[in-house]
Amino acid sequence: MKVIDRIALVLVIIGAINWGLIGFFNFNLVEMIFGNMTIIARIIYALVGISGLWAIKLLFDRD
Repeated sequence: MKVIDRIALVLVIIGAINWGLIGFFNFNLVEMIFGNMTIIARIIYALVGISGLWAIKLLFDRD
């Protein structure tokens, strides 16, 4: 697995954990750490979104 694939996978996992926390406990970890829609939080959300799109590619990769 390439380094970029691993980074994308880690970011997707972080995003999934954050959504799980929001769904179960109404607790947004990214917002708690970086503030409500600060530039850093927006960058984190953007990176997680891009990683989700990259993870689609991982479904169809043949190693």
